[in-house]
Amino acid sequence: MALPRLLPMAEPAAHRWIKTECGRAQYAELAARQGPLARLRLTWFVLIAALRDWRLPAGDLEGRD
Repeated sequence: MALPRLLPMAEPAAHRWIKTECGRAQYAELAARQGPLARLRLTWFVLIAALRDWRLPAGDLEGRD
């Protein structure tokens, strides 16, 4: 019996707009929550984070919070 190959996890689409590591960590925490209020807070967070990070360059930003 062959073991299935593990595929790397794809980044969420929101990582295109949320560019800082701390923002991505907060996104992961909020995305794990259930319920309508949690979804509303996640949407609000993505909107605010995208506005704050829109001028930052795309890609990994080590050390920039």
